[in-house]
Amino acid sequence: MIFSNSRSYDEKRHDMVEDQLRARGIRDQRVLDAMLQVPRHEFVPEEFKAQAYEDHPLPIGKEQTISQPFIIAIGLQVLGLSGDESVLEVGTGSGYQTALLARLARQVYSVERHPELADAAERTLRFLGFNNVQVSIRDGSQGWKEHSPYNAILVSAAAPSLPKSLVEQLSDGGKMVIPVGPPHAQKLELVHNQNGTVAVETVEGCRFVPLVGAEGY
Repeated sequence: MIFSNSRSYDEKRHDMVEDQLRARGIRDQRVLDAMLQVPRHEFVPEEFKAQAYEDHPLPIGKEQTISQPFIIAIGLQVLGLSGDESVLEVGTGSGYQTALLARLARQVYSVERHPELADAAERTLRFLGFNNVQVSIRDGSQGWKEHSPYNAILVSAAAPSLPKSLVEQLSDGGKMVIPVGPPHAQKLELVHNQNGTVAVETVEGCRFVPLVGAEGY
């Protein structure tokens, strides 16, 4: 499969990593390698495949988007995954970020509220051979308690405030990355649970779709 300008997806993916990520401060080599290896074009609708490696969100249906590569890379970098973690992802969406997490962690539990998106993501993940992922259709603002505690939680939708359920599902020493703020603009925040004390720091300004649910919008 090639773009209209005859440059292959592999070349476009390499340029994405070098020009959009490494050149803008992404230094975690495991994150860079994962984003070089996972084919983002497999997770976007056919009509947007030519834009798959550009640094902006793309629609995936149900008024949802696949986030821009740079903001995904920031979230993954601040989590600092080593490969042995159990991770909760809130907002499966297209499954692209899920695939990246699957390369970076031991086990990924991903929740999505739209059955159509969850089904499509699961099909793509299976097609690409990811077998350390479980996807469930549920209220992501309340997490997935059955598999907690999690070493890391990555939330792909904006909450008005930190959802208590998600904080409670973090392990001791666990980290959560979550956008928090009003619908028009948020801050990407890093939440760190250390001996029952929760510390929060702002990582980056951002804009995500709203987190819908009992502890969201």
